[in-house]
Amino acid sequence: MIRPLIRSFAVTAISLWAAATLAGGGIVFSQGTNTFAIATLALSIANHFIKPFLNLLLLPINLISLGLFRWVTNVVLLYVVTLVVPGFKIMFFNFSGFVWQGISIPAFNVSGIIALLAVSFVISFITSFIHWLFK
Repeated sequence: MIRPLIRSFAVTAISLWAAATLAGGGIVFSQGTNTFAIATLALSIANHFIKPFLNLLLLPINLISLGLFRWVTNVVLLYVVTLVVPGFKIMFFNFSGFVWQGISIPAFNVSGIIALLAVSFVISFITSFIHWLFK
C-alpha cells in the first residue's frame, strides 16, 4: 500500500521539477524546497485519491470527447493544489523553443489558464513517460 504512494511521490517530484525547469521561471516555489516538497505531496495525493473520483464523475464528458477531457481534470487538480499550497504559484509558461535536425518548435509565452494547461500537459507527459519507462 505504501510502495505505490512513494513511487507516485517520486514520479510527481521529477515531473514537477522538470515542468518548473521548462516553464522558464513561471512556476514559483516561494520558500524553496519546502514549498516544492509540500506541492509535490499535495499533487501526488490529489492524483492518487481525488483524481479517480473526478474521472468517474466526468466519465460521460470524457467518453464524448474521446479522452481529451482528461486534461481538464489534470488542470483542475493542478489549480486546486495551487490554491491549497501557500507559496506555490503558476504565473506563466515561457517555452524558449526547440530545434533538432530540422524540427523546429517556436518559442511561446502564455499566462493564466493557458499556463496551467501547458504545465499540466508537461507534467502529464513526463509522468506518463516515466511510468512507461519503468513498467
